[in-house]
Amino acid sequence: MKHPRFAAWLCSAAALVLLAVPAFAQQPDALPPEAVPAAQVQPAEEAPTGEAAQPTEEAAAEETAPDAETPAEEAPAADPQRTYVALGDSIVSGVGLPDFKYTEAAIGMDVAANFEGYPEQCYVSLVGKGLGLDRQHAIDLGLPGLTTGDLVDMLRTGAMPKMNQLAGTYYVYPQMLDYIRRADIISVQVGSNDALVPALVALGNATNWKSEQLVATMVSGVLREPSFENLQRLNSGLSRLRLTREERKATTQLLLGGGTDAICEQAYQDAAVNMPQVVAQLRALNPDAQIILVGYTNPVPLLPEWTQLFRRLNALGKSLAAQNENVTYVPIPFAMTATDAHPTVSGHKYIANHILRAIKK
Repeated sequence: MKHPRFAAWLCSAAALVLLAVPAFAQQPDALPPEAVPAAQVQPAEEAPTGEAAQPTEEAAAEETAPDAETPAEEAPAADPQRTYVALGDSIVSGVGLPDFKYTEAAIGMDVAANFEGYPEQCYVSLVGKGLGLDRQHAIDLGLPGLTTGDLVDMLRTGAMPKMNQLAGTYYVYPQMLDYIRRADIISVQVGSNDALVPALVALGNATNWKSEQLVATMVSGVLREPSFENLQRLNSGLSRLRLTREERKATTQLLLGGGTDAICEQAYQDAAVNMPQVVAQLRALNPDAQIILVGYTNPVPLLPEWTQLFRRLNALGKSLAAQNENVTYVPIPFAMTATDAHPTVSGHKYIANHILRAIKK
């Protein structure tokens, strides 16, 4: 990969590059009608038993959709004995929001400053406030570009044994194990990059990396908000790619010809192997904490293979919660995403509310 440091920045935003127009076709930054029932924590015993029982995102919605602007409940008094730790990728870290903290490193980026200095509007901050916690007791361990396999490695020693070549990431944070050991609540949201990272690389290969400049524009945040003006800017960026006939054919095959089928299938297989290990390793580090598996929102809803992938990932999370004590699955089907595939401010509020409702008193 030509620029691994750059790729690390927005591995989880690759969906926008993969499907520029579908990204703008996302639902408006507002929640579904009031007719959608209020959220309820998914009981573990209701986990699906097979492929046919996997819920669609619409079916999962019967557990969801409070007003994103409405606090889940009045915040209790601060309890310095209670600690919330959030694990995951760039969605967790708050990429796309103001004040996401990072510095460039020899490989990728260093986000240690974001562990307690995370954006005010990210869901980790909102959950912490909802629990009455200060930033020493609400910890954001979100690592941009992280895959499920990377998280398995991090939970063993606090370090990746080697650089993730596709994502351009390399993290060494032994302190994360100490955070986990003292946590009372641990949320996990990871898995999207298992597909988005290789898909971004495949797109680069298909275009002979002419797509990099367009990705750079998206990374800058200029096109984050959906609007007609930004759609025009995006179309302009696409037209400037000046792809050859062979490059257009390869890109069309990748995006519209089922070229990502194998990528999505491999991503699911990787998650199916790695996520049970994540749960087991967390339980070994902390036998008593409540583990919350946060669900997935599909940022590229117009591609059937991606829709199927995220349905299967959600079913996997639900099944893991059913199989493990004190593990809760929290679906978030209506979490709004911006055009960089990361949650909007409203989306972060929505996710926070669902996590707060799932936390045991």
